[in-house]
Amino acid sequence: MLKLFGETMDKNPIQTVNAAGTEIAYEIHGDMKDPIVLLIHGLGMPMTAWPFPMVERLKQQGFCVLRIDNRDQGASQMFDHLPQQNMVWQFFKFKMGMPVSSAYSLMDMMTDAVGVLDELKIEHVHVAGASMGGMIAQLMSIHVPERIKSLTSIMSNHGGTKLKGPTHKVASHLMSLPVSHSAQSIMNYHVKTWQLIGSPGYPTTEEDLEVYVKGLMDRGMNASGTARQMLAIMSANNRIHDLAKLTMPCQVIHGTDDPLVRVEGGVATAKAIPNAKLHLIEGMGHDFPEALHVRVCGHIADLVKSAEGAI
Repeated sequence: MLKLFGETMDKNPIQTVNAAGTEIAYEIHGDMKDPIVLLIHGLGMPMTAWPFPMVERLKQQGFCVLRIDNRDQGASQMFDHLPQQNMVWQFFKFKMGMPVSSAYSLMDMMTDAVGVLDELKIEHVHVAGASMGGMIAQLMSIHVPERIKSLTSIMSNHGGTKLKGPTHKVASHLMSLPVSHSAQSIMNYHVKTWQLIGSPGYPTTEEDLEVYVKGLMDRGMNASGTARQMLAIMSANNRIHDLAKLTMPCQVIHGTDDPLVRVEGGVATAKAIPNAKLHLIEGMGHDFPEALHVRVCGHIADLVKSAEGAI
C-alpha cells in the first residue's frame, strides 16, 4: 500500500493497450457504466501525479475515473530510441519564434488518449487535464468533440506565444539537473521542484512531498521523455481559434499564484472558449494540495453532472 496525504492506494496490476500503435498504460477506478472522467496529467508526470484521494473523491461522486500514463512516462511506451534534440538550440528557436523540432507532437499524444478510448470501447468521456494534460484535453475537445461531453482545463493555457513564461526561479531550477544520478539526488531535485511550483497559500510539508515524489518515481519518471514532451509543447500551434469553436460545457481552473503556467494563461484560455466557466483559486500554485481536493473535485463534479443533465 502506498500512502498519499493521509489515504492509501492499492498498487494495481499494470494494464496497457495498444493505442493507435503506442502502448499506453491506464487504470480504471469505478463502474464503467457511470459517467467516465478521463484524467490526463502534465509534463514529465505519470498518472500518479493525480493524488489518489482526488480519484477516490470523484469515484464517490458517482463517476468512473480513467487515468493514463502519457507516452514516455510511467508504464507507457518510452521513446528513448529517438534522436535527442539539442535543448538549448530548440529553446533559442522557440524564443525567436522559429519552428521547433520535436520527436512527436501534442497531437500524437492526443491520438494516444483517443486510442485508449477506442481500445476500451469508451464512446464518451468527460476529460480533465492538468498543465500539459490540459493542452491534450483541449486538443481532444477540438478534434474529437463527439467523444467529449465536457472539458476541464486545469493550470494550463491555449498555447499562445504572448503569454508569460515561468518565473525566473522556477525556470532556472527546471533548466538544472540533479547533482547526481542517485535515487536520493533525483528525489531531492523533484521535491525542490514541487516546493517551487506548489501552492503558497496551501503549503505541503516536505515529508508529504517526499511520499508524493516517491509515488511518482515508483510509477516511472523519464527525464529524456520529459525533454521530448517539452519540445512537443514548444512545437505546438496555438489553439485560440479552434477553442472558439467548442460547444460542449467547458471550464478552466487556475491558481492565482501559479509560478509555472501563469494565471494569465488560464484567464486567456477561458476567454477563448465560448461560455467557459473560469474558477480562479487564490493561493493555489501548480499542484493539487490536499486542502484544495474538495474544491477542485467539486468543480469537476459540478460540470460533469451539469453535462449529464443531473443538475
